[in-house]
Amino acid sequence: MPNWIKHNPVLLNEAVNALNIKDNGIYIDCTFGSGGHARMILNRLSSAGKLYAIDRDPQAIEASKGMNDQRLTIIHGCFSRISSYMEKRQLIGRIDGILLDLGLSSEQINNVERGFSFWNDGPLDMRMDPTQSLSAAAWLFNATEHDITVVLKNYGEERFARRIARAIIKRRNNSPITRTKELVEVITSLSHKKFIKKHPARRSFQAIRIFINNELTELRKGLEGSLKCLRSSGRLCVISFHSLEDRLVKFFIRNHSTCCLVSDNNSSGYLINENRNSGILICSDGYLLKAVGKIKPSRMEIAMNHRARSAILRSAEKLRM
Repeated sequence: MPNWIKHNPVLLNEAVNALNIKDNGIYIDCTFGSGGHARMILNRLSSAGKLYAIDRDPQAIEASKGMNDQRLTIIHGCFSRISSYMEKRQLIGRIDGILLDLGLSSEQINNVERGFSFWNDGPLDMRMDPTQSLSAAAWLFNATEHDITVVLKNYGEERFARRIARAIIKRRNNSPITRTKELVEVITSLSHKKFIKKHPARRSFQAIRIFINNELTELRKGLEGSLKCLRSSGRLCVISFHSLEDRLVKFFIRNHSTCCLVSDNNSSGYLINENRNSGILICSDGYLLKAVGKIKPSRMEIAMNHRARSAILRSAEKLRM
């Protein structure tokens, strides 16, 4: 069995349905991973359709070789550069649908050499693209207690961020933390059973991974770039797996959905978004989205795949201006 069909994507049917596939359309899978979403999209396209798939992970690019399809173009890089990739292909404003699945693939988690899992021991790496310079171990070796605290608190919403940071510094003064097991031991040594609902290292691993891969900045840039690439009535669909991602996606859609026309005295011709919380008017450069839906996994899917439990699919449609 080819590697690219081993992974079971979360909300597979729901996400592809939300794209509202046209058989001759042009689509982008911003997070190719193991190719599950890409395969289903291709199944719904005619010979005139086209799919571009992006991934920063060289292993995902290697896995894509198992999908020999003339309608598929693989791009090795970060989805934050989506508008640049499409501009080179003269496809700005011509894309019918864009999908982002922000979760790790099973292959990334299960491969202990990648260092994403707090369940299994392996090198403390966590890089989506192993060719980038800064691994989790390298960062932890040089980071200050303050830096570690900020990362754990801001990206992991870890209530014991300062305590964990202090313990990491104390441990590394004796020997560098280079293995996932070593980091887990530091964190679990501070835990009290009455506070444990999920693995005590889960939030810290999430936080460090997000920081190392600059994931939230990548997402912000990817969302903005996607909006430029979509045609009128094109769909943007995003599957997130934790509150930081979902909050960012939710407010991106909201901020591009609430608008008012510029007064006749303003010659810019732009539409303006209204942030009702702050009362600030923000120019949207003419882009406008309509929220289409929010979907969570069914109980059956969660029972079959526990990684689906925190997933949220949000979709929006770009309106004609």
